[in-house]
Amino acid sequence: MSQTINVTIRLEKDIKESAENLFNNLGMNLSTAFNIFARQSLRQGKIPFEIYDPFYSEKNQKRLARSIANAESGRVTVRELIED
Repeated sequence: MSQTINVTIRLEKDIKESAENLFNNLGMNLSTAFNIFARQSLRQGKIPFEIYDPFYSEKNQKRLARSIANAESGRVTVRELIED
């Protein structure tokens, strides 16, 4: 049997509580969920899910490009872009 150790991690209180609620609804506790995460990371050799910032999404980048083009052409003011 594998030897286990205690690991301490820091989470914001609301994140911890929300995660505990989610994992409890899935039939596990926080420790089990983090063990699953660690094992999947090791199996895949990476974080087992996509990490992204919605700012860099394709949809948002297209919107930004349109806004920049409109501003550069004088069709819209910076103020209008901000209020959009």
